[in-house]
Amino acid sequence: MKKKSIFLIAATATLYFNNAYAQETPQDSAKVSSIDQIVITGNSNPKKKIESSTAISTFNAKEIQKQNPISAAALLQRVPGFAVETSGGEVGNNLFARGIPSAGAYEFVQVQEDGLPVFEDGALQFANADNFFRVDNSVNRLEALRGGSGSIYANNSPGGLINFITKEGTNDFKGTAKLETGTYGLMRTDLNLGGALIQDKLFFNVGGFYRTDNGIRKTGFKANNGGQIRMNLKYVFDKGYAKVYYKKLDDRNTFFLPIPLVQDGNTLKEFPGFDPNYGTYSYRAISQLNIPQAGGGFFSRNLEDGIHPKVDVLGAEFKYDLGNNFSVLNKTRYTNINMSYTGIFPAGGPKTAAKFAQENGIAGNTFQYSLVSNGAVVNPANVQELGFWAIDKQMSNFVNDLQFSYKFDKGSVTAGFYKSNWKSHQYWNWSNILTTATDRPQLLNLVDTSLAPTDKGYSKTYNGVSDMSFLIRDSQIQGSLNDLYFNLDYNITDDLSFNGGIRYSRDFYKGYKVSTTTANLNNSGLTTDGTHSFATTTADDNMAVLGNRYTYWYYDVNKVSYTLATNYKINRENAVYARFSHGFRSPNEEAYYNNIDDLSHIKPVQTNQLEVGYKYYSRTFDIGVIPFYSTLKNLSFTDVYSDGTSENKFANTTNIGVEIEGYTRLFNNILEVTFNGTIQNPKYKDFRGRNADGTAFDYDGNVVRRMPKFYFNISPAVNITKEWRAYVSMNYYGKRFQNEGNTDDNILPSFTEFGAGMSYQLGKIRFAVDGTNIFNTIGITEGDPRSQTDSGTNIRMARPIMGAAARASITLDF
Repeated sequence: MKKKSIFLIAATATLYFNNAYAQETPQDSAKVSSIDQIVITGNSNPKKKIESSTAISTFNAKEIQKQNPISAAALLQRVPGFAVETSGGEVGNNLFARGIPSAGAYEFVQVQEDGLPVFEDGALQFANADNFFRVDNSVNRLEALRGGSGSIYANNSPGGLINFITKEGTNDFKGTAKLETGTYGLMRTDLNLGGALIQDKLFFNVGGFYRTDNGIRKTGFKANNGGQIRMNLKYVFDKGYAKVYYKKLDDRNTFFLPIPLVQDGNTLKEFPGFDPNYGTYSYRAISQLNIPQAGGGFFSRNLEDGIHPKVDVLGAEFKYDLGNNFSVLNKTRYTNINMSYTGIFPAGGPKTAAKFAQENGIAGNTFQYSLVSNGAVVNPANVQELGFWAIDKQMSNFVNDLQFSYKFDKGSVTAGFYKSNWKSHQYWNWSNILTTATDRPQLLNLVDTSLAPTDKGYSKTYNGVSDMSFLIRDSQIQGSLNDLYFNLDYNITDDLSFNGGIRYSRDFYKGYKVSTTTANLNNSGLTTDGTHSFATTTADDNMAVLGNRYTYWYYDVNKVSYTLATNYKINRENAVYARFSHGFRSPNEEAYYNNIDDLSHIKPVQTNQLEVGYKYYSRTFDIGVIPFYSTLKNLSFTDVYSDGTSENKFANTTNIGVEIEGYTRLFNNILEVTFNGTIQNPKYKDFRGRNADGTAFDYDGNVVRRMPKFYFNISPAVNITKEWRAYVSMNYYGKRFQNEGNTDDNILPSFTEFGAGMSYQLGKIRFAVDGTNIFNTIGITEGDPRSQTDSGTNIRMARPIMGAAARASITLDF
């Protein structure tokens, strides 16, 4: 692995020097000054950053370009207070705001495009918000708000708002074209064009990307393949503007899940036969599933489809000056999503060949493994049962946000009505397959040689499938949200301001699930191999079949969120603020499903947050220091285990911490340093109860699972000349516990990941090389929530970050 790191660093340098020939042309600095920077997210009107009583981080298009994030999650790592797990690949990652735990996804923040949600609920089962969004050159800037006023301007967002603001055309025709390649078969092209169709009146912008690559982890197929296009048209008139826009996303991404590692003291090391930096169970040799169904027909699935959303978005925005300091703003959007989701989810850890055979009813040494591909008898040291999970989701969302504003001498008042109707229907079909416990797994068959091939239970598999369609789910959830909100900004003096906001949510949720029964194929007339009936295999013994009974559920939410804040501007460069906020998050989809017979068990998660902050912005130095304290009640844990059951526990938590964010230019802009960090202490409070097996647990005072107490990112850059720039980045992620019990066998060690890159500006052409995880660190972001440890062994299932990789790009601005 060290050799791979050296080779990748050498490749990075070679790619750079092959392109680094240029004339002297000034290169933009990495970051613009924050003194006069305007923010809109979490505010009723555009406001200077120093005058906003919020914890907000901003990144403009140039900053995003220089960071060149490999995913949206990688970009959000630069935001303090956001603990981001990036090991899932380009999509399907997890974000935790200010120590709020969850089963994953973006459960307590809302991801927005131009102030409206990418999808209303960003934490539906297998529908993380980043599945439906991609960062490309059509993004103008990112504004990331933590806590604070998030609950006033959006639903289910007590942790914050993440708002990607897209580019619009101007009177000057401008464009950006980018070509990118990489060490993992990456080929990507980005294009963005914008300008005026009628000067000062009618503007357009169109942009998007197409990308294909093999994946940093070796899948044996195209791990990522697809693209996105966005376009908008804006007409400006004397008293306002009207804008329409469209987005199409059709992209395929492999989702990477836990792999086996070996615990050695406080570190996790390579499991024999499995490369922790480049290996994966998601491999071409096991990618095809084709099995008969107990209800008739066959179910076929291709792992190479991965997470495959097809997203269509149509929206409009209208603003009009009504006169007498009144204005109206209306935003509306319709989103339609069809997504197929196929992933390999380990069903526990690797087991010895003998142990797995024994657990499946084969006594002694009368077990025999063979390769499905050619029938050859093999003797693997370890075998692995893997969940072949297939989910189809049809989703739609119509949202409208109507807002009226009134400006007066000392401030402004904003009132609005937010309406959102959304629906998600999903179908699951899950099977388990048996493979070698290696990073290029091969499908295995297992038979009991003490029996004859015609005997009942002779085989434990069917073409490598150990449990055929053992879980099928057909369910639907709908939301109808009806929210009124009010916000007041008042300037008590020129330097002291007050902000207050309230949101009344009258939201209705409903859904259903379809019953299932179990069956087998013994009397179906089908055969396993053209000769033997399904009575000879146990693979079909617990197949699920959809029934004809529908169970419907209804749930109403009647809640008020509010916030109060004050900001004192000491001078042009210094400000302090304080904010208290109360918000909530409606129960998540899995909580409804698990408690469908008695929804009184679940309640909205209620949050209280107090934060104070100091901000200093100058031309050469920015810093923000924000201590915070938060409490949560009725927090649900809904991880789905490998057998299809759910954790279904509820807890309260507290957290105290401080966020630090800064930027500095030194030595006449030769050295630039950006940094952010979070120190926190999230703990469970009054978390006691019983496990599914009846045993009692008491986790009161334990550290919240998957949450680091300390994490930070620092990235120094050197402007060697006006054209030549080099940077390194360091991302540190502190120790965590995978489970609520905080046991030693569930420790996730701290790790440090380094990146590096160079760029050269030749007129309007920019050459760049970026390397990620250049030292090939084994960095564990999370364990396996479905099967945390294998009792009696030092094998741990966990999900490491990607191995070292390098990308080279050429960008033309015109």
